[in-house]
Amino acid sequence: MPGVAAILRFAALALLLAFLLMPQSFAPLFAPLTQYGAPPIYDQGNLLTLALAHLGLVCCAAAASTIVAVGLGIVVTRPSGAQFLPLSRTLVNIGQTFPPVAVLAVTVPLVGFGEKPTLIALFAYGLLPIFENTIVALQTCPPQVLEAASGMGMSARQRLLSVELPLALPLILEGIRLSLVINIGTATIGSTVAAKGLGEVIIAGLLSNNNAFILQGGLVTGLMAILLYDALAGLERRICRTAHLE
Repeated sequence: MPGVAAILRFAALALLLAFLLMPQSFAPLFAPLTQYGAPPIYDQGNLLTLALAHLGLVCCAAAASTIVAVGLGIVVTRPSGAQFLPLSRTLVNIGQTFPPVAVLAVTVPLVGFGEKPTLIALFAYGLLPIFENTIVALQTCPPQVLEAASGMGMSARQRLLSVELPLALPLILEGIRLSLVINIGTATIGSTVAAKGLGEVIIAGLLSNNNAFILQGGLVTGLMAILLYDALAGLERRICRTAHLE
């Protein structure tokens, strides 16, 4: 049902853009969720600006997580670095073991309020899926293909860049996609330490007992996560198809 999927994708994107660009047009829909004359649409900041800031935080943290996790995954799957695999896995798992709120509590005294502690928390939380997928992908490359590459006279570096990483790319991209989508929701906690993002809308709703604000923050975050997941899945398919053609 590719046609139906495309229609739903377009409808979700159109709805998200319409709400971010013209939020007051949706006021009648949210008005029943308010009490005592409270505003039905978040009015303490620009929703589009908050959404872009939210997405920027997530993407910056994901880029850092990808560089570290993929690099570490490559190191520990080489014969010279295999002994560091247990230690690396333990360190990466710390990011998932400690809740992001706990990471924020530790980092705020060190780096202050704002985007920095949120980036650190998202970076740590996003490492595990990328790291584990990189390891699995590199360890499951077909031995016969690797032997053929060595037989052609490729060096270890050439084999990694020209054979192993292209074969591992689908799983690595899947890990990056999962990390990004998880952190779209996780990033809302950044507003507790004064980081710009959609968490501001949710927190404002909780503090003022305004269900309309809470729903708006949740819906925008959810739609962004769905659309990002779908877009990355399409990009993943295209990259993999191009790699196979080459």
